[in-house]
Amino acid sequence: MKSIKNIQKITKAMKMVAASKLRQVQTKTENSRGLWQPFTALLGDTPSVSVKKNVIVTISSDKGLCGGINTTSVKVSRALRKLNDDPEAETKFVILGEKAKVQLIRDSRKDISLCLTDLQKNPLNYTQVAAVADDILKNVQFDALKIVFNKFSSVVSFLPTVATILSPEIVERESEAGGTLGELDSYEIEGGETKSEILQNLAEFQFSCVMYNAVLENACSEQGARMSAMDSSSRNAGEVLDRLTLTYNRTRQASITTELIEIISGASALEG
Repeated sequence: MKSIKNIQKITKAMKMVAASKLRQVQTKTENSRGLWQPFTALLGDTPSVSVKKNVIVTISSDKGLCGGINTTSVKVSRALRKLNDDPEAETKFVILGEKAKVQLIRDSRKDISLCLTDLQKNPLNYTQVAAVADDILKNVQFDALKIVFNKFSSVVSFLPTVATILSPEIVERESEAGGTLGELDSYEIEGGETKSEILQNLAEFQFSCVMYNAVLENACSEQGARMSAMDSSSRNAGEVLDRLTLTYNRTRQASITTELIEIISGASALEG
């Protein structure tokens, strides 16, 4: 009973800490949504484009006790890999967070190109995420980057989401083929930069903005899921404590009754 009371105190404290962290990061998350929306309007989000080199960026947490958000990200990543299971195509993983690394390393060790952990050790900001994005771009060759994260809806719900970033070469190929990306040719280009150079800059900036939003959305989902998990743990501990208290009281009452019977029987024997 004492152990369960101590556990209940810990889970309640963890819930309060998660609620405090959620309030801090939620405002940043809502503001970051305005960064990637212009890119989606300009370049679109085309996950079905056929490419040879796919890179799946799986975002997860470094700590546990936050429900099933990390398992969800890993399941979506594995499903994307199966969808891209073409003999001529190549699929690699870039992992952010210890929990996804532990799960994906079991069956996809040879396909993991880069692992980054302790991203949330310091308060998240754009400069930090942009440095991570630059590190990924330097170490990984890709035609399409697919970022898997959990989009924050509320404290009790999150939505598994995939954001697709195409390489400048693929964007140029698709724009020449027409469709949504064909509208890029309607814009006038000022300055001395060529279309290829502009697309290169746009792709890099788009990746850093989408990554920033994805990391914040996942951090929000993590804290919300941890709040729910710790609240459930506290309630479960309370129920277990009630059952144990009832059992303890019954056992104690039976013990006292037995002792009284023995005393009365002994007294009656002495009188006899």
